[in-house]
Amino acid sequence: MEQKPLIETNPYLRDPEKFRKALITSVASSTSIETGAPVESIARMLEEGGKTRPLTKPQGSAR
Repeated sequence: MEQKPLIETNPYLRDPEKFRKALITSVASSTSIETGAPVESIARMLEEGGKTRPLTKPQGSAR
């Protein structure tokens, strides 16, 4: 029996807004545990960071 990919079965992965919110919550809570900073402040920083342009891969050789 063929399994469907997770992106087809998980509603949070199909909706980009829900996915981003869940990812920010997960990263913020993990970072909070490691650093002792409040979850809310970390989540706020991550949300504000999403307003910057996305990272791109460098073109050509790194030399």
